[in-house]
Amino acid sequence: MLYIVLSASIHGVEGEQHSSSERVIFLLPSASASQAASGWSATSLRCLNFLGKSSSKSVSQAQAQATEAMAEQAYTVPVFRQRTAEETEEYQRVSKNVGKGLAVIQEELHRMRIATKAQVESLEIQKEVKGMMRKRVDLLEEIPKLPDFLVALRPHTVWEKTPVKLFCTVEGNPRPIVKWYKDGVPVDPLSTPGKYKIENKYGVHSLIVSRCVVSDTAEYSAVATNQHGTATSKAKIIVKRPAGAGESCHLGLVPHLTEIHASKLDVSLLDRFPVSFGVEGNSIRLVCTMVVVPDLPNIPPIAQWYRDDKLLKPSKLVEMSVGGGAASLTLPHLAKDDEGLYTLRIFTKDGTAEHSAYLFVSDAAPSAPGAPGAPMSVKAYDINSDYVLVAWKPPNTVNEAPITGYFVDRCEAGTDTWVQCNDAPVKICKYPVHGLRVGHSYYFRVRAVNSSGISRPSRKSDKVTALDAAESERLQGTDEGVPSAPGHVVATRNTKSSVFVQWEAPKHLKHLMGYYIDGRVVGAKEWFACNHKPFKHTRFVVHGLIPGETYVFRVQAVNLFGLSEESQESSPIAVEPALATPSSPFGITMLSSDGSSITVAWKSPKHCGGSKVNAYYIDKRDADTLVWKEVNLNAVTERMCTVENLKEGTFYEFRVTAGNMAGVGLPSAASVPMKCEAWTMEEPGPAYDLSFSEVRSHSLVILWRAPIYTGASAVTGYFVDMAKKGSSEFVTVNQEAVSHRYLQVTGLEEGESYVFRVRAVNAHGVGKPSQLSEPVCAKAIPGTKEIVAGVDEETGDVFLSLEACEICETSKFVWSKNYKLISDCPRVAVTTKGRTSRLTFTNPDKDDLGKYSVIVTDTDGVSASHTLTEDALNTMLELSYAIRHPIVPLKHGLNYEVLEKGHVRFWLQAVKLSPSVSYRFIVNDKEVTSGEGQKISHDVATGIIQMTVDHFTRANEGTYTVQIHDGKAKTQSSLVLVGDVFKAALKEAEFQRKEHIRKQGPHFSEYLYFTVTEDCTVMLVCKVANVKKESTLHWYKDDEEIVPDTPPNVMSGSCALPLPLFSRKDHGVYKAVLSDDRGKDTSVFDISGKVFDDIINAIAQIAGASASELVLQCTPEGIRLQCYMNYYTEEMKTIWKHKENKIASSEKMRIGGTAEMAWMQICDPSDKEKGHYSMEISDGVKTHTRTFDLSGQAYTDAYEEYLRLKAAAFAEKNRGRVVGGLPDVVTIMEEKSLSLTCTVWGEPTPEVTWFKNEQEVASTEHTRVMFDGGKFASLVINKVTPEDSGKYSINVRNKYGGEFVEITVSVYRHGEKIPEPKLGQAKAAATTPVLPKSPAPPSKTPTPTPSKTQTPAPSMKSPTPASTPISKSPTPTPKSPTPPRSVKSPTPPRFMKSPTPPRK
Repeated sequence: MLYIVLSASIHGVEGEQHSSSERVIFLLPSASASQAASGWSATSLRCLNFLGKSSSKSVSQAQAQATEAMAEQAYTVPVFRQRTAEETEEYQRVSKNVGKGLAVIQEELHRMRIATKAQVESLEIQKEVKGMMRKRVDLLEEIPKLPDFLVALRPHTVWEKTPVKLFCTVEGNPRPIVKWYKDGVPVDPLSTPGKYKIENKYGVHSLIVSRCVVSDTAEYSAVATNQHGTATSKAKIIVKRPAGAGESCHLGLVPHLTEIHASKLDVSLLDRFPVSFGVEGNSIRLVCTMVVVPDLPNIPPIAQWYRDDKLLKPSKLVEMSVGGGAASLTLPHLAKDDEGLYTLRIFTKDGTAEHSAYLFVSDAAPSAPGAPGAPMSVKAYDINSDYVLVAWKPPNTVNEAPITGYFVDRCEAGTDTWVQCNDAPVKICKYPVHGLRVGHSYYFRVRAVNSSGISRPSRKSDKVTALDAAESERLQGTDEGVPSAPGHVVATRNTKSSVFVQWEAPKHLKHLMGYYIDGRVVGAKEWFACNHKPFKHTRFVVHGLIPGETYVFRVQAVNLFGLSEESQESSPIAVEPALATPSSPFGITMLSSDGSSITVAWKSPKHCGGSKVNAYYIDKRDADTLVWKEVNLNAVTERMCTVENLKEGTFYEFRVTAGNMAGVGLPSAASVPMKCEAWTMEEPGPAYDLSFSEVRSHSLVILWRAPIYTGASAVTGYFVDMAKKGSSEFVTVNQEAVSHRYLQVTGLEEGESYVFRVRAVNAHGVGKPSQLSEPVCAKAIPGTKEIVAGVDEETGDVFLSLEACEICETSKFVWSKNYKLISDCPRVAVTTKGRTSRLTFTNPDKDDLGKYSVIVTDTDGVSASHTLTEDALNTMLELSYAIRHPIVPLKHGLNYEVLEKGHVRFWLQAVKLSPSVSYRFIVNDKEVTSGEGQKISHDVATGIIQMTVDHFTRANEGTYTVQIHDGKAKTQSSLVLVGDVFKAALKEAEFQRKEHIRKQGPHFSEYLYFTVTEDCTVMLVCKVANVKKESTLHWYKDDEEIVPDTPPNVMSGSCALPLPLFSRKDHGVYKAVLSDDRGKDTSVFDISGKVFDDIINAIAQIAGASASELVLQCTPEGIRLQCYMNYYTEEMKTIWKHKENKIASSEKMRIGGTAEMAWMQICDPSDKEKGHYSMEISDGVKTHTRTFDLSGQAYTDAYEEYLRLKAAAFAEKNRGRVVGGLPDVVTIMEEKSLSLTCTVWGEPTPEVTWFKNEQEVASTEHTRVMFDGGKFASLVINKVTPEDSGKYSINVRNKYGGEFVEITVSVYRHGEKIPEPKLGQAKAAATTPVLPKSPAPPSKTPTPTPSKTQTPAPSMKSPTPASTPISKSPTPTPKSPTPPRSVKSPTPPRFMKSPTPPRK
């Protein structure tokens, strides 16, 4: 239905606009656009005739306006909206409100005709009367009068939840302005919608408080103000709560309340449930909040819920509640059966209050991928005693495989067991179930089947009882086959997230159940289901679409036999709101006044109506009148206007109406009264037009316009104040005034709402604050994206781009730099494509640096910003240059490598090469090609271009360059090979040539190197290659051949020379020579300097790790600390410390070691040597430390042991002994003389006793015993006889001990064979020590040495060693002999062991 809007103003007879003129709007219905065009002139003339006596000038002006309106774009009625007679009934049922509205309009037109005629006829009379009254009025207006209350406020006491009304009558000249206060706080009806209502009718001012609560108890006051003074009237309201309602009743008497029926309540719906989306199996709650007057707990409103115009009743699947200011419907277990249009109808005293919204229920996740959705609307028909006919509606299949059949299940009431009724799937949506028992009740459900699997079961049917000959509903329809496809599908704009879809019904309905509507984004492949339950009508509103996106739609018809073919697709349509008039502007604020004019500004309508707002109309009125007067006949395009010809000192109210392509909307609410008086303050006026952009979770940007009134000096800055919504405590965001007209506010709480105001500053102070902004919530729009800076890959243009998360047809992308609008600037170009806008820099440089922002108009605040920094711009400029001047990108520039045989390869690698690439090598400014001596090639797969020079000589010194052309891209890379670089390359090439020749015979694959084994044996190792059995390897040290115990086995591939007990003696140059009949190769290894140090460090690393804890060993010379390890040599970096002080080897502290241990001996110890000792072995990387605490009892026991051993050594040194001279065996012929003479020693001089066969020998003539000078002892036998044969011995003894030596004497006769000598065994005398408290004297080797496999624990005392054979050598025993390695140290007592376990 099309309505033509005509606008005219009522004028006087002489053509002047009358003071009481009104803009009259005519809504004329037209059947089509052609009828509107053809009937326009006649209709407009008829409207002008309503004006009565109008001048020809007025008629001509109206005709001109009509002609101009006819030239404007008209709305064309689509063909599909011209309904046939068959569709009229359905259409009228849906649009009954439109029909009622049409009747009202026609009635209003008739009334306007009569009223306009009467008004025009009375214009002359009114003009005459006005002229007569003007003098009196002017006289009265000149008499000033203070405000005075003719009827004052009176107090009230009321019950809780009942309304109360305060009213008063006030007079004054000029007419006063009345404001209401509660306990001194202004009453704001907008802060609590529905709570307060302020009225001013015919001089009676009233305040209505709805649904009073106890907190409304307060003192209310009305304050009347005009330019001559102020008057106040006060009254108190007391709100009482009835007894038993949580508070005691103070009135004593409970008033009689008339019984109120629920239908007599005044109900206003507030928050209404929107279009909702659910999923099978989930729950959903639809809620409407409302205001009920009076709100009586025991009398809730009557609320009814409907689904698709069918009344719902409470059940397990439908839960309803009403009360507490809300009505709710809960669906605890959603199924597709629940999809539909839900309507809440509440009965009120004025009729009913209704609200409707659609609920969409989508399929739950399928039981198997690709399985269909569940069937729905399962119902039983033709109920008999033994069978029923079960029917259902098929599910919608969009991207799934077609349904091949259905399974029907039954469950007997009272059980939970479901039994499948049909063995094979049934292909139509009905099935007769047999085998029922009379009187038993059953439930039924259905499952759909396709090639991917079985669907989830449908919701079970209502309970069905098998009755004999029962009357039941019969299933209609005997036609077989699916319906034909629906006809032409048309989609039209509806809202910013929905589209209105209509289609023609199928030609062959075949008992149609409804329709399924599918949608698809243009460019996408997959369709999505718009509804999940068959919809009965041929028009449907598709909700939940993406704003600004473009869609196409198709429709399928549904009956018992399944789904029809898809209809043809609709034409693509963008999701945009339908055209409508804009909503009312708001926020009218006063910007300045000079005594005869007032400048006002306002905010844009919140809803533009789908078309750009291009006109504003301003009305004004005196605050004490009710008649509005037009300010402008011509539309104002800016949101600011200066109203001229005002009377100074008078209060005025203003209102603004917005217009767009669809027409003029409703006027705004009247502004607060504004006094017309000249502003003379020195401070600036208020800033205005506060707006927000880039609203995020914790920040936003606020923008504003400069004040119109600047005060006595220019504005120098601004302060921004912020407060939470509902709070009056403002906080100044910026501590210092900002000179620009924007500010980024940070530190906001996510989800919190804030209001802002701006104060301008000049040299004289801070001016008036601006009008409060609308509350803004610190929360980003879902899907918000930020500005992206980039470079176009094809053109190389530097750009900033934003993809809007929502957009409409009238939206525009408004770009700014530093929040100043970018107009026609040659430095940038703005392009928009779909939801994306791009700002491209024409010639970017440093002048383009700054903060760029973009706002998308006619959206819910889509905006973003991006700061372009110098570093980012330079990076993008480099990329831009690379795109505009393409080069072949290289992974590696030109380089060289020396190959085997001494060949040199020059190569580079590109990131990518095409098969058509061309290149050339240039050497010393001359191009070279493949030929003798060099080979040039490339590989497209790897991007490698190379040239190989076979024989690299001094002639190849110079500069090498490769030039590459690949399509439009090109590049070159050079390598300078001269001087030292060339010499190094030439040397390497010659070396590789020699290496190649060397490797033709036996050669070393790895030259000599060293390793150290776990037992610290140094091994010189080399690896050989290309050997045969005849190949030999010889070792040399300092050119002297070394013959190892085991000959080297060259066939094993590795040969080694062991160097055990490595020390400085192993210094030298070692050489390995490998040879056979094909040639020889030599490897040299110089063990000296750093190499020697490295070997020692390697030994120290193993030895240090194997080192035991320090062991204490006492000797006659002092106390010794010993550390056993795998190997020790004095070349190892070993440090001994006492109390952290390094010990140097001296007579007092002697440092030494053997191959198996290191030791430090304290000679002649004293108390000074007590303390903590440590030994450190360094391997160049790590230091191995071992410690011993020689103090306390440990020192005492060691010192006592040292004294004992010292005394024993002294006794051993001075005891009697045979120094030398005696043989072991003597053989002598009889009659000869035998002289046994030896040298003895002892201090004091020992006693000497001779024995024969263990019998003491006395001195006789035959046998003489002599001892000369205490040094020489002799036994002389004159003329020996065989009887003198036997075992002789000498015993040398003094107080420290002695020695017993045996000699075997054999006497033979003359002529006899000399007998075999029989050795006697020298037996050491087991003498008793002279010192009774000392143990037996130690042996000649007092310092035992452990073996490699036995490490003794620390010991304080040394036990008495076992006796050992005494040498007959005359060489005296040294004081501190070095023990042989084979002698083992005795095991110390267990109680002296160290707590540290011995090494393994």
